[in-house]
Amino acid sequence: MNLFAMRNEYMMQGLHRKDLHPSPIKQFELWFNQALQAQLIEPNAMSLATVGNEGLPSIRSVLLKSYDEEGFIFFSNYNSKKAQHIDQNPNVALHFAWLGLERQVKIEGIATKISKSASLKYFLARPKGSQIGAWVSHQSQIISSRSLLEAKFEEMKRKFVEGKIPFPDFWGGYIVKPLTMEFWQGGKDRLHDRFEYRLNQNHWEIHRLAP
Repeated sequence: MNLFAMRNEYMMQGLHRKDLHPSPIKQFELWFNQALQAQLIEPNAMSLATVGNEGLPSIRSVLLKSYDEEGFIFFSNYNSKKAQHIDQNPNVALHFAWLGLERQVKIEGIATKISKSASLKYFLARPKGSQIGAWVSHQSQIISSRSLLEAKFEEMKRKFVEGKIPFPDFWGGYIVKPLTMEFWQGGKDRLHDRFEYRLNQNHWEIHRLAP
């Protein structure tokens, strides 16, 4: 299939240096709130790229669950492929594609586990089905069928029918501390606006990048 003619012009707006907040986290917050207001589908969905010891990159979508000046938090099974990669190489990248606003945000940084108490706080806030799901899924492992997974889910529902569902010690959160953050705004004739924040001795430097 030839896709040469498949293209859209980005015409919504430009991005100017004078309009950027000195803090990339504050700039992210501004754009994230605008994505919420635009009612984009899953605005907190982000691609997470990792590379393990074998040197092969892997990418998947995860959900951003919290962010502040310290970094960006997501949750995972600690035995998953992404967790194994992070154990081997904590350098990761995040990517938000807010195409409805002709925007992208790219983050490169270091991933580390958050505290058990912080993971527990979020776990307790999850719906009961999601709590059970954390127990059922041996994430990234080969399984013979979906029916086996569903049977295990029903078994765990019966097991935890009374009382609170215990917190699994193999599950929890990661925080990605950003070292660079790039804000991309689509432009006419592919002259996109790109600005990169780069951390230099606890100070954020801002540079315009060629599209």
